[in-house]
Amino acid sequence: MTDVVGQPLQNWSGTYRYRADTIHHPRTVQEIQALVSRGRSLHAVGTRHSFNEVADATELISLAELPGEPVIDIEEQTVTVPGRMRYGELAIFLQESGWALSNMASLPHISVAGSVATATHGSGNGNPTLASAVLGMTLVSGTGEVVHLDQRSPDFDGAVVHLGALGIVTEVTLSIEPTFNVRQDIYQRLPWEALTGSFEEVMGSGSSVSAVTSFARDTVELLWVKTRLINDEPRRMPAALFGATAATEQLHMTPGNDPLHCTPQLGEPGPWCDRLPHFLLGYNPSTGSEIQSEYLLDRRHSAGAIEALRNLGPQIAQVAQSCEIRTMAADDLWLSLAFQRPTFGIHFTWRPDPTAVAGVLDQIEAALAPYDPRPHWAKVFTGPFNFSDLYPRLADFQTLADTYDPDHRFRTPYLLRTVFG
Repeated sequence: MTDVVGQPLQNWSGTYRYRADTIHHPRTVQEIQALVSRGRSLHAVGTRHSFNEVADATELISLAELPGEPVIDIEEQTVTVPGRMRYGELAIFLQESGWALSNMASLPHISVAGSVATATHGSGNGNPTLASAVLGMTLVSGTGEVVHLDQRSPDFDGAVVHLGALGIVTEVTLSIEPTFNVRQDIYQRLPWEALTGSFEEVMGSGSSVSAVTSFARDTVELLWVKTRLINDEPRRMPAALFGATAATEQLHMTPGNDPLHCTPQLGEPGPWCDRLPHFLLGYNPSTGSEIQSEYLLDRRHSAGAIEALRNLGPQIAQVAQSCEIRTMAADDLWLSLAFQRPTFGIHFTWRPDPTAVAGVLDQIEAALAPYDPRPHWAKVFTGPFNFSDLYPRLADFQTLADTYDPDHRFRTPYLLRTVFG
């Protein structure tokens, strides 16, 4: 089925309008192959959680009607899932089967294929991006060929985070492990000097940690600490942590929003799938109408970069709804936000005011420039950025994209502006 777009398609938050004039809904892989063979400017579209044009093209291909269910391989400890599947749906399936993912992003609403393609991440000093869990994938390339890739493929590390430049991913195989429980504790009013002076220790105080701030107050407002429980044994958490005090009620990271939309806190143990994300699948995540930006930096620059942003605190606070600092481990995926450096991300949830956001982003990017920030591929940034310097394997990826898409059917304006600019 093919829809001609009447009203412009919008992203999940209503703050980006796609330029696509056609959306295809293939029901078979063969239909995808046929669409690719005659396509003019193509990209897959999933849950539309991108905040820029990374997933936009003249023609969009939705996999929502493509059949398929997740399949667990117990011996290999993997699950093969349809690319369209949302992480929250996959998490429920795995938990019911006694299995788990090692980490999740803050929102369970996002699709597996789209999240992997843009190097989306959760948090934790020892946790890499979600793409690092990929052990294999199947895609329809720009030539219409069905291609299977796994870790034995010579170009696998270049293909996992692909931004849609290689084709339409229909299936992804992920590593899994036996299910486990997690507790989530929130601490309030963390001193800035604790965060900047003991960054690794603070961000390593749990298996997944987030620092939430407005950059305008004299303390970090919230420290979200998710702790994996070993053998389901309860773990006591202190009443104070690095000078922050434990919250006594459920909280939302953005003031004024209902904390009932968040996963259970206050140290109540529960399954990984109900604690690793910040938000519950059945509710509207985050704040709803918003713009998002994020910059990923080497963790050795944490103190300098955070202090640079604190100097912009009043400007940031005028436009931001919340800001979140998270960490991730290094990996070897060519276009990963954490490619070959232990990383921390500074995420901004903005009010839906593009002009005001652009103005403050110019200041933020100038302040962070000495620390070589990598902007999140799927979120709003202004630039310009020298992507060749930020991604040492970028030229190799360009060659890889030419191999998979020699006629440039997937060469979108976004990719021309960034990867091929």
